[in-house]
Amino acid sequence: MGLADLHMHTIYSYDGTASISAILTRARRIGLDVIAITDHDEIAGSLKALNLAPKYSVEVIPGSEVTTAEGDLLALNITEKIQRGCPLIETVLKVGELGGFCIAPHPMASGFGMKSLSTYSILKALRNPDVAHTLIAIETYNATTIDRLSNHYARILAERLDITQTASSDAHVVEAIGLGATEFDGHTAQHLITALQTGNVRHRKQKEWNSVRILGSWAANYVGSAFTRLANTA
Repeated sequence: MGLADLHMHTIYSYDGTASISAILTRARRIGLDVIAITDHDEIAGSLKALNLAPKYSVEVIPGSEVTTAEGDLLALNITEKIQRGCPLIETVLKVGELGGFCIAPHPMASGFGMKSLSTYSILKALRNPDVAHTLIAIETYNATTIDRLSNHYARILAERLDITQTASSDAHVVEAIGLGATEFDGHTAQHLITALQTGNVRHRKQKEWNSVRILGSWAANYVGSAFTRLANTA
């Protein structure tokens, strides 16, 4: 049984606090087989993690959380930066051209600067068969969203669409990595991708943090990581 966390942020995100080495160390320690580093509109940290990952016995799927004109989108298994601000359909098609795949993260979630895809945007995009080939999953459990109801609504949407459901941490601090994760048969990134394409995945959830802990932990780590973020080193 493999375990993956496909949504997390590093100091290469404007709101991330964790270094690449700290993330890889944490992933190995808690038993993650595969991770995806998805910094906001940036891929440099993910590519750095990809190069370092063999030393930690963890596989990295390179990616980014892209700000589309309609909300955030996880673009995975890509090695090129995706232009932000483009329409959702255009963005998904670009990811497909690069050989990647997409997951809709925290759909319908609101508050604290969240930029989430709406039900309408997802439904409209999936009417395009090329989009449906690349946008293969919806994140129906985001462990650190403040808007807990959005997980419930995302699950209902995914069930009605009969699309794969993933669980992730959306960690902005290293301690949150693995709070939400996706189980799959096998242990490699390729096994995971196949499982996502076929819907053969399951959720694994750790004890949920309350909103005070989520925000407090982020604030403390954000201040503590200021020098590292400014230096843009890991």
